[in-house]
Amino acid sequence: MLSFFKRKGKNDSALKNDGLETAVSASDVTGEEAEAGQEEVTTALSLHPSQTVSQEQMYVLRFLNNELPPLKRNQLSLSGIEWNEQPNGIAVSAFVRNTVERDISLGDVPLLLLNEKNELKARDTFKLKELGSLPADSSRPWTFLFPSASLNNGVKLGKENWSIAFDLTSRTHKLELDEKWEKTLPEEQKENLKKIVKKLGDPAKNELNFTGLSATTLENGNLTISLLIRNGYDRNVNIEKLPLQLIDATGELVAQGQFNVGDFEVKANTTKPWTFVFPASLIQKDNPDFSKWSVRVTK
Repeated sequence: MLSFFKRKGKNDSALKNDGLETAVSASDVTGEEAEAGQEEVTTALSLHPSQTVSQEQMYVLRFLNNELPPLKRNQLSLSGIEWNEQPNGIAVSAFVRNTVERDISLGDVPLLLLNEKNELKARDTFKLKELGSLPADSSRPWTFLFPSASLNNGVKLGKENWSIAFDLTSRTHKLELDEKWEKTLPEEQKENLKKIVKKLGDPAKNELNFTGLSATTLENGNLTISLLIRNGYDRNVNIEKLPLQLIDATGELVAQGQFNVGDFEVKANTTKPWTFVFPASLIQKDNPDFSKWSVRVTK
C-alpha cells in the first residue's frame, strides 16, 4: 500500500512528514470505552504482514516515524506523510497510530482530507479492516485512495500542512445485523428493517431503548417476541442478562423473565434486532391483546 512512496531527498535533513497529526480518543472511533490518560506514548513502526518495502523505504519510514510526537494513552491518530495525484483520485499516505494497550481492529470508517486552511478537499469511507490488527502502541503506514468522485475541485490542496482525519460528525444511526441474521435473512426483510430503522429516527443520545417488532404465541404455548435494540450511545453496549416484562395493549403484564444473552453487543449508534422466547411457564395472561404492546427492562 505504499506503491508511490518515494525518498524525498538525498539526505536526512530533507525528510519530513508533509501532513499534520490528527488525534482523537480511540473510543470515539471504536465505540469501546477506554479511559483517557495523560501518559505520553511513543509508537513503534508496524508493517502489515502483507507489506513489502525496500531497504530504502524502510529507512525512510523509520526516520519519519521517529519524528512523530508522542500521543496520549488510548488515542488513535492519523499522521500525514505525503499525497500524490493518481488517475482515479488522490492517494494519501499516513501513519495510523494506536496507543490503546491492546491490539485493535477497525471497521468501515469515514475519513476527511483537509487543506492547510482546514477546508474539506475530500471525504470518503474506508474499509479499515484491511489495515489488519493494529498492535498496542504502534504506528502503521498505509495508503488511502480518495476517489475522484469524492474530491472537491473548488478546494486547493497544498503539499504541506494538510491533514487526514477521522470524520466523527457523520455517524448516522444504522441497522446492525448479527452474523447469523446477516447470512439467513432474505434481502427483502433486510431492506424492510432498514426502512423501519430510518422511519423511527435516531434514539435519544446516551439512551438504550427497545422497540417491538412482532409478538406471536406458538403452538407449544411459548411466546416469541422480536425487538429492535436501539443504542443511542457513542460507544458499544454489552448486555449479559436482560430481565424483560411484556405488556399488552390493556397495560397488563403478559409475561416476564430474565434472558441470559451472554456477551451480547450492540455497536455504537446502531439498532440491532433480536428474538426472545418466553416459555409457557412464564406467561401470566391468556389471550393477550397484541394490537399494541411494549417491553420494560426490570432491575
